[in-house]
Amino acid sequence: MGHQVIIFDFSLIRGLWETRVKKSKERQRKEEERLEKSSLEKIKQEWNFILECRKRGIPQSRYLKNGFVDTNEKILDNYGKTPQIQKRHALSDEANKERSKFVFRLSGEQWMEFPDSLKEQTYLKEWHVCNTLIQTIPAYIASFQELTVLELSKNQINHLPVEIGCLKNLKVLNVSFNNLKSVPPELGNCENLEKLDLSGNMEITELPFEV
Repeated sequence: MGHQVIIFDFSLIRGLWETRVKKSKERQRKEEERLEKSSLEKIKQEWNFILECRKRGIPQSRYLKNGFVDTNEKILDNYGKTPQIQKRHALSDEANKERSKFVFRLSGEQWMEFPDSLKEQTYLKEWHVCNTLIQTIPAYIASFQELTVLELSKNQINHLPVEIGCLKNLKVLNVSFNNLKSVPPELGNCENLEKLDLSGNMEITELPFEV
């Protein structure tokens, strides 16, 4: 049996090899360009970030970590917001504090009548009295011409004084869950009254025509 002779075309093999080497070098060149471009882009991004931080007055310690720039967008988003929130809260607290000067509050079953000092506070705009054993609203309520809100729910009030009709600025009257048996027709003189709550007063069967 004779020997087979295999003949290689080395020029063809060399051509294939050169083509592969050329493609490999091209891929390597593109990768280097990509990395260089990526690096330049990162440097540009970091530099723009640093400029923005400096513009906003953000200290360097906020955006540098171990000597490297941290381009976390939350640094820009959050910086400066806390003081604004605190400022809004401070303004809100101040407004509430100012409002509380004109609000009278009383609760607890230890109260069977209004404190004597109340009659001197005619500048008040709101009364909030609940869960007491108070039965009578004093006649001096007529002096509280600035009153807009009377919240008197869950007490033992058994009647509304006729003087309540003097409260021309009254907008809200809540006397729910008391012991009222009737409503004085003078309540109809409260021309700005917008909300009247008499629920829970089981003996009230009808309202006066004036109301």
